[in-house]
Amino acid sequence: MQAIFQIVSSKAKLFTLAGVCLAFLAACQSMEQGAGQKASANLESRSGSKATGKVAFVWQGQDVLITGSFAGLKPNAEHGFHVHEKGDCSAPDATSAGGHFNPETKAHGMPNSGMNHAGDLPNIKADAQGNAVYSATLHGFAVNTGPIGIVGRSVVVHRDPDDYKSQPAGNSGPRIACGLIK
Repeated sequence: MQAIFQIVSSKAKLFTLAGVCLAFLAACQSMEQGAGQKASANLESRSGSKATGKVAFVWQGQDVLITGSFAGLKPNAEHGFHVHEKGDCSAPDATSAGGHFNPETKAHGMPNSGMNHAGDLPNIKADAQGNAVYSATLHGFAVNTGPIGIVGRSVVVHRDPDDYKSQPAGNSGPRIACGLIK
């Protein structure tokens, strides 16, 4: 009788372990479902600036690779760069884009710190001609239209660098370029 109980107990543990493994694999697959999804934005000048740019977003599992190129920026300067909550760049000063994208209602902060808006991105650094090439890998948002998705929102370049501490938006000054993420 004891031998039969041990066999049944061993099989139950095996089924429990198999269930845990299947649940883990399903969770991993759901995180990867967005992998490879892409979006982009063409940024146009705002607030009387000459700033323009192109940005691409590629979902890589839990991370998003952001690449971009910019022109017409202040030479040798850093510029704040953020995803904003609304997909509307119609206002001459881009205020129609609303505040930073912040689905978890966190304080503004250093990108990827876990203590930041989902839309807080690293500053753009312009060269001596006012051009910039940008690349960053971040997490905390998705490339889709879901609750943490950036598709349908806007991306904005600011005149000044983000200090990553001033609330609510990093003291990065006027919005000098804006583009719809699609």
